[in-house]
Amino acid sequence: MSNGTAVLGLGDIGPEGAMPVMEGKALLFKEFGGVNGFPICINARTADEVVDFVQRIAPTFGGINLEDIKAPECFEIEERLRASLDIPVFHDDQHGTAVVTLAALWNSLKITGKKMEDLTVVIAGVGAAGVAIGKILLNAGIGDVIGCDRVGAIYTGRGEMNSAKEWFAANTNSSRKMGTISDVMKGADVFVGVSGPDLITPADVRSMAKNPIVFAMANPNPEIRPEQVDGLAAVMATGRSDYPNQINNVLAFPGIFRGALDANATDITEGMKLAAAIAIAESVTDAQLSPDFVVPSVFDRTIVERVAPAVAAAAVKDGVIRKS
Repeated sequence: MSNGTAVLGLGDIGPEGAMPVMEGKALLFKEFGGVNGFPICINARTADEVVDFVQRIAPTFGGINLEDIKAPECFEIEERLRASLDIPVFHDDQHGTAVVTLAALWNSLKITGKKMEDLTVVIAGVGAAGVAIGKILLNAGIGDVIGCDRVGAIYTGRGEMNSAKEWFAANTNSSRKMGTISDVMKGADVFVGVSGPDLITPADVRSMAKNPIVFAMANPNPEIRPEQVDGLAAVMATGRSDYPNQINNVLAFPGIFRGALDANATDITEGMKLAAAIAIAESVTDAQLSPDFVVPSVFDRTIVERVAPAVAAAAVKDGVIRKS
């Protein structure tokens, strides 16, 4: 379900413009997860309108995938729907991206030899994906996260922040680093970009800690191109299919919904997302693992077979299954 206010790479193009994306998403659900998806695009601008509509149609469906809804409304919409419905509600732009990012990071750490708790991660873009990535990394035990938006570093007490960024400021950047993206990248171990093209430079990557990890995921043009960090980054990933290490949501959402539906889950919990990330990461064997292969191919149909049972088991463990 989408209102077309934040379509990837295109922005606010409305429900008609969003429909081809939703049709494609439904096909991916069916092709990879065996899940029958129905694309719905609605002419609704406010959180109240979206929530009211979804609540009214929810009895028809086994789950709701939210897509291409702008921040900060997307956070409120998902939160309210999760609280009011007894079927899984999942904003893929947030959590699908976060799950695959975490999987890629886990495998990258096997290459660099660094530990999760020792890492400083800089996230460029504190919208739907950026906030969700920050949350899942914190839950995974990351050392520290520093977010940056158009104004600069996110920290407590800074102005020009919506409610989502206020949360982010309160839970990250423990040293209250300030300044531009270039300022906060100095000494960082990981860069995660979910913002816009050509945001950082090779000099920024050189200023990072030894063996830096760079995930430049803006589409279609990343924050920095792999050619620019060749020999600088220990691991480089993008959101594009024409470069190695494509961090793509299709590795996550078909298996997450397949597992949730198989378990008769009423929610998708943090534990279920974590289980999905582990299953995706473990799909790359030690023999396959290399700087150019830290996440499996998006065309690997065995990924759903690993993710779905892991998610279903986590649903049972978390006690969010419907009692028959």
